[in-house]
Amino acid sequence: MTEESASVFRALADPTRRQILQDLREGERTAGEIASRFTISGPSISRHLSILKAAGLLTERRKANRIFYGLVEDRLANCVGGFLSAVCPEQVVLRKRRDAGKEAGAS
Repeated sequence: MTEESASVFRALADPTRRQILQDLREGERTAGEIASRFTISGPSISRHLSILKAAGLLTERRKANRIFYGLVEDRLANCVGGFLSAVCPEQVVLRKRRDAGKEAGAS
């Protein structure tokens, strides 16, 4: 596993960070909106956001004095998918068969 992939899995190890990612699937949120969903301190949320951003799982957009965070879905999907393909190669074969069946049905 590359260091890049390892940083994603380290980021996913914490339940607060996983919840932040789940919350962001609905769209961008400000740091304040994210923090309001938790009972932990603002600095703790900031640290979680920094870890997720360093792992490449979040985008950050500034607008005036607000910071909006968004989910980098491709990064998460590619990293976890790559790991699963390496660990469970039969899943790749099953997915290819499933996709081939969908294409044949569409013709």
